[in-house]
Amino acid sequence: MYAVSDSSTYPSEREAVQRLAPQPRNIRETGLADNFLGDLVCKHLHDAGVLDMPHLVQRLALTGAVMEEVLAFLRKDGRIEVLGQVGGQALRYGLTERGRASARDALSRSGYIGAAPFPVSAYRSLLKVQTIHHGRVTARDMHTAFQGVVLTESMLDQLGVAMNSGRAIMIYGPAGTGKTYISSRLIRLFAEAVWVPYAVAVNESVIEIYDPQVHQRLEEGDQNQLLLDQGIDRRLLCCKRPIVITGGELSMEQLDIRYDPFSRLYQAPLQLKASNGLFIIDDMGRQRMAPAELLNRWIVPMEEKRDFLNLGGGRHCELPFDLILVFSTNLNPLELADEAFLRRIGYKLHFSYLQPQEYERIWRQEIERLGIAYDPVLLRYVLQGLYEEQGMPLVPCHPRDLLGMARDRQSYLGESGPLSPRDLEWAWKNYFVQLDLLG
Repeated sequence: MYAVSDSSTYPSEREAVQRLAPQPRNIRETGLADNFLGDLVCKHLHDAGVLDMPHLVQRLALTGAVMEEVLAFLRKDGRIEVLGQVGGQALRYGLTERGRASARDALSRSGYIGAAPFPVSAYRSLLKVQTIHHGRVTARDMHTAFQGVVLTESMLDQLGVAMNSGRAIMIYGPAGTGKTYISSRLIRLFAEAVWVPYAVAVNESVIEIYDPQVHQRLEEGDQNQLLLDQGIDRRLLCCKRPIVITGGELSMEQLDIRYDPFSRLYQAPLQLKASNGLFIIDDMGRQRMAPAELLNRWIVPMEEKRDFLNLGGGRHCELPFDLILVFSTNLNPLELADEAFLRRIGYKLHFSYLQPQEYERIWRQEIERLGIAYDPVLLRYVLQGLYEEQGMPLVPCHPRDLLGMARDRQSYLGESGPLSPRDLEWAWKNYFVQLDLLG
């Protein structure tokens, strides 16, 4: 469920997007050159063979008026021809020999075949209008977003203030203390929709932005629920604010524009896909590059709120760095960076082990989820006979894992009913590494 706070919609921001990106009525209002759009239409026709007006409008995400102007330009240039109608409906268009040669030439320069891109100058303005740094997170919002989550009041306040600050956040502490889980829930504080372009045009280069694995589109019913305005440029998709979580697999190449020489396509870096949203670098210090190299990548974006991306060939593109950057690690932060760098990260939040009463709250949540009756004697056995006996710290993920494994054993044995100390002891021995068996 996507939580909606009282401050979930901001009329001034919606109106600003409406003013910034209305549906274009002609080629000039698209912010793109007529020949650029002509090449894109030729590539679509080369890909599909023959297309009518409704399909061209759908493929390029442009209005009918713009498409008519582009098609008139291509007919005058001798690159397309009218191939009649289907059932007396819309005219069909196909490439001439000149058009096929033009399409091949366009494809040799760029393999992009998709919706018409949004001009990068307008995209810069769009990112600023939809900023996530609106500083409107309240204590009430925090309690709503983390309802049902076992988290101390002081930690809720720390997180809430950090989210309002606009600065980067570092969350650190032992493994299993809920750092990733809590970080990922922070996006619930921002329920307003944002508009994401299919792609942006930087001169002749097209950079794909929309990624269905990152951007969750809102259906028409959801848009009406959020009171979104109609008539926004069709090259923009209405989505929830994005969240990108990356861990040890992260490489430096993913943090810059990537060009595939085979497909001749430009792919946006992860932080650009996370624009107006949340970017979590999990397992900090476990990446393939040195921690200092990765952290140094963020110095300029964190301080200047802008990012410089490399397009190759000495070309660069400057874009707003509008996201909340979260570092999460179970290593000592002082082993990852020196104090001078850590000062640039506004908030360092320490996640620690649980107190018994906090562990009990999570235990109760998990047994309720599994449909198990609460047995205080069984919990006392786990806390005293297992944790205290073996000197093991109380970790938030343990109740879910231990109870799940105990139920797995019951299922395997064909048993049912309440869990027993024997079930939990079996789960304990299979969950933790038994050092006495090694060596």
